[in-house]
Amino acid sequence: MKKHNTMESQDRINPFFTKHYPTPHETAPFDKIQLEDFEPAVMEGIKQDETFIQSIIDNPEAPTFDNTIAVTSPDDLLERTTKVMFNLLSAETNDELDTLAQKLSPVLTEHANNIMFNRRYFERVKAVYDMYEQQSADAGSTEQPRELTPEERTLLTKSYEGFIRAGVALDEPKQARLREINTELSMRTLMFSQNNLKETNNFTLHITDEADLSGLTETARDQAAQAAHDNGLDGWLFTLHAPSYGPFMTYSDRRELRRQMYMAKNTICTHDNEYNCYELVRSIVNLRQEKAQMLGYDTYADYVLRERMASNTTNVYKLLDDLLEAYLPTARQEMADIEAVARQLEGDDFVLQPWDFSYYSHKLQVQRYNLDSEMLRPYLELSRVKKGVFGLATRLYGITFVENKDIPVYHPDVTAYDVLDRDGSFLAVLYTDFHPRASKQGGAWMTSYKDQWIEKAPQRPPVEGCSATTETGADTQLQTMSTAGGPQGAWINSRPHVSLVMNFTKPTASKPALLTLGEVETFLHEFGHALHGIFANTRFSALSGTSVYWDFVELPSQLMENFAIEPEFLHTFAFHYQTGDPLPDELIERIQKSRNFNVAYGCIRQVSFGLLDMGYYTLREPLATDIPSFEQQAWSRAQLFPTVPGTCMSVQFSHIMAGGYAAGYYSYKWAEVLDADAFSVFQAEGIFNQATAQRFRDCILSRGGTEHPMTLYRRFRGGEPTIDALLRRNGIKPKS
Repeated sequence: MKKHNTMESQDRINPFFTKHYPTPHETAPFDKIQLEDFEPAVMEGIKQDETFIQSIIDNPEAPTFDNTIAVTSPDDLLERTTKVMFNLLSAETNDELDTLAQKLSPVLTEHANNIMFNRRYFERVKAVYDMYEQQSADAGSTEQPRELTPEERTLLTKSYEGFIRAGVALDEPKQARLREINTELSMRTLMFSQNNLKETNNFTLHITDEADLSGLTETARDQAAQAAHDNGLDGWLFTLHAPSYGPFMTYSDRRELRRQMYMAKNTICTHDNEYNCYELVRSIVNLRQEKAQMLGYDTYADYVLRERMASNTTNVYKLLDDLLEAYLPTARQEMADIEAVARQLEGDDFVLQPWDFSYYSHKLQVQRYNLDSEMLRPYLELSRVKKGVFGLATRLYGITFVENKDIPVYHPDVTAYDVLDRDGSFLAVLYTDFHPRASKQGGAWMTSYKDQWIEKAPQRPPVEGCSATTETGADTQLQTMSTAGGPQGAWINSRPHVSLVMNFTKPTASKPALLTLGEVETFLHEFGHALHGIFANTRFSALSGTSVYWDFVELPSQLMENFAIEPEFLHTFAFHYQTGDPLPDELIERIQKSRNFNVAYGCIRQVSFGLLDMGYYTLREPLATDIPSFEQQAWSRAQLFPTVPGTCMSVQFSHIMAGGYAAGYYSYKWAEVLDADAFSVFQAEGIFNQATAQRFRDCILSRGGTEHPMTLYRRFRGGEPTIDALLRRNGIKPKS
């Protein structure tokens, strides 16, 4: 995003007002966009939306699917603008953009409320919905509306239920209160994210005595020295960002400094300052509860799970309980083993604390497997890893990635690629943004600047194995449209612009970016999400790519993680950055043997987060307990360490407070069951089998949310998943 230029602003045109950007593939013109462009584009976009919706309402023709549900706006100014604004808010923000987002967030929420509470608009949608419900009841009637494809039927149902779930049926006083709730939630969740980023950036550990670096690896020292230099300091600077925090907690011999880092990380947003999030958590939870109950649900979880594979809280708790029963004994043994190592080194009276876990866990891993993540770093240089991950997609799906330097980017760290299909045709734009900075949120994510959609139907044969009848996927749906009253003639497939944002180890003055195996797994995970977007092939953008049930969205990402320890994959890119020697097979064997090291601990940790999430969102009464006490009670069954006074997870749990995982954190474990089951198919048919990969692309990746996810999964798998593959993969259950 360009800085404001007073001299230039007199004659310049707001780039958002140009519908077809003069850039490759009409990508966002980041080199032209200024902060001052967002507000006028948002306000004009709202006006255009209102005019478009009014044209649907005022249409004198009887409501039909084509003139009410499928009709699209002649311009998508508001979406184009807000996608850029909110993506930059996460990846490249500043105080001015934060302030602008706080100003525009309630305006956008009010606009959304105005749409979803518009009864005249809803009546047209309802008329179409009722028409097809009646069609199902009167199947023998001679006067029938045209038959809808499965994708069209899904969009119709989603459109109708979207109004109902938004509150269109409520009376005016309740709608007025719901407007207030929605606005308050938009502001509070935004503030939650901003507070967490600012608190994370506020802490640094500045070391000037080299003796305090004892135990730390050369990579960690180099990174810290570079950070200190970048901030005009001598010595070494450590932060709470993952590439700095993780290695420090794993390798530092200074227990007191580990404790300081741990307490800083785990007390984010608990301090008596403007960034404290205790009351934000309470208000977010209570507002969501009030909203759900106003809409006729007992709890917010009941409201959310109505549109999830899990369906209800009983199924979620069954999954969490099953995992607790299966993994907790092993997790406790893992803890005992780590404490035993600590006592061997420190004495029999040593009491393991949370800030000791990574440190002594690492020592046990070295004892058992002679394996250390630092052994792998020299073989995992980022540019080679990137080629390896891209090459994996080429091997599985035939797609290629070509850097396009003509595509504008929002930061020098960002690289843009043209993604080409097997036949050389253009599939998507992919942005990659790998390294942490103060202007970027922590973590890793995939997002999009433009979704995929198809404006007209192609004439083409169905995909073998996935389109045998009119009740199957997108290819048959699009084919059916051309003969069932839908759009006729040639089709235009508008391709997506996808972005990967991560926080990986940075290069230093003396070394390139050398990753851990965990960072490679994160890359594969987010890349799986990217493939879901890249391969999108649906008619409607609302059902495109990752627009699927939230407990299904992690399947493509977690499936890709399975390749991280496959020798044949590692051999394609894992070469020593200095000597060029390949990663030794003997080291790969040790990686594979250690695959399930602390796997039960990791599972129980995820279950604890799921229990905390469900604890908040299954409340039937307003949350009155203080947040730390509630947290301790909610996840007590899965806690392996005693609670450390002063720490609190809830106030930094962005997934369930500010992200899309409220009443949905269980999704990671739900999808893990799916990914283990799905990868067992690859293992049985060949992990690089292109036919298997193509089936996964055709049956799942390209279909988005066009049908129920279990329908899509059964079409790929030939049956429903079981937990057995996960238990076998994790060594909890013997392999058959």
